[in-house]
Parts: sequence; C-alpha cells; structure tokens
Amino acid sequence: MTRQRDFDFTCRSVIPYAHDYQHGDYESWHTHSCAQLIHTLSGVIRIETRHGFWVVPPSRGVWIPAHIPHALHITGEVKARVLFVEPLARADLPVICQVVSVSDLLRELIVSALRLPADYSPASRAERIHELMLDELRLMDTLPFHLPEPVSERLRLLCQAVRAAPQETWSIAKAAVKISASGRTLNRHFYQQTGMQFSEWVRRARLLHALTRLAQGEQITRVALDSGYASPGAFSVMFRRVMGVPPSDYFSQ
Repeated sequence: MTRQRDFDFTCRSVIPYAHDYQHGDYESWHTHSCAQLIHTLSGVIRIETRHGFWVVPPSRGVWIPAHIPHALHITGEVKARVLFVEPLARADLPVICQVVSVSDLLRELIVSALRLPADYSPASRAERIHELMLDELRLMDTLPFHLPEPVSERLRLLCQAVRAAPQETWSIAKAAVKISASGRTLNRHFYQQTGMQFSEWVRRARLLHALTRLAQGEQITRVALDSGYASPGAFSVMFRRVMGVPPSDYFSQ
C-alpha cells in the first residue's frame, strides 16, 4: 500500500528537514505531493521505485519528483538533510528521479535554512536563501548511480540474480543461457528495456553493491573481491574514475 504525504507550502516554497536514520531502517512505499531532494552526509540510502533503484552515497543527493511512489532502504548511520519543494516553485526543475551532486553552496544553504522561521518577510535574508536554493537545484549534475529495472519477467529475474551474486562472472553467454536466449537477443531486449547494455548494467550493479558494503565499514579488499573485481587495485581504479577519489579517501571524509 502506498501512502501519500502532503506539506503546506502556504508560507514558503521550500521546506527543509533534518533526519538521522539507523542502519537497517526502512521507509515503506509512499509518495509526496511535492518534489524532494534527499542529501546524505553519511551512510547510504537505496531508493526503490517501480522503474529501478537509485543508490545515494555520502555527500551526494537524490532528486525525487512529486507523485513518484518510492521506498527507502538505509545502510549505515545515515544523516539526511532534505528539501521538500513545491512542484511549481521553478518551471525547469528535474522531472525524473536521479542521483545528483550537491554543491558546497547548496549544502550550506540547506543547513542555514534549517534555522530559519517558516514564515518570513519579502526581500528578507530568509527569502533570498530560499530563492538561492531553488537556483542551485537547477544546476545539479546527474551521477551514474541508477540501476534501471527491465520490464520482462525473465530479465527482471536475471537482474535479481546479478544483484544477489555480483562476484560471479556475468558474461553475455552465461546470462543468455540463464534466460534461454541468444546473446544477441539478450543484448537487444535488455537495451530496449533499460537503455543500457547488459555488461554496463553489471558494472554499475557491482559499484552500487560495493558502495553499500563500504558504508557499513567493511574492508576494501573483501568488498572488492565480493563485488566481482579481479583485485583491490582494479576496484580502486574504477572507484577513482567514478567518484574522483580512492575508496579509502572517500569514506574517511
């Protein structure tokens, strides 16, 4: 059952909110009448929708438009800072779910907004902070932490098998045998339904699996091998390419 959560935007178009989650917390399926940005200071949040999964590592955020049913899975000690945004606050805000970068400026604006009164005067500092937050939301860069979910049951089951055993060698030939199809047919249908090649989807699934494990404080070597990488070095190269820093530096921050 999907619950609807509503907010009162009579006095302001952006409502800031701070919430800390414990490891293993879960928010069941619900929707909001407004859009929201969930920014994580620590831990990892996995957002589940009907169309796929989004994994939010520390210091990043996830944008969820209004009326999108979703559930939250919490890994690690998550400190979340949230903006609930009135749907018509800006005409060019994102219209699809996406994991995004959160600028230093936006992060500090959210922290400042948490201390502001709900009702403020026109042209006041509080109004300028809220307007600047809306401007910053329009400039967020999209990050590759989305796992789209295929439509067909056979491909869904294949994706579940990959997520359950990312350490295995998921070649096209092996996957094709699993769904009783040719490699060419698998690639064609997988791309049509997800917009990604199967091999690319597997690489991303491994990265998101590793991020979730690392957020729990597990050793990098064990996480790398359990995520299907040939060596910790290969994992670190991939991690640096996507995240900009090695895994040891990223989680120590």
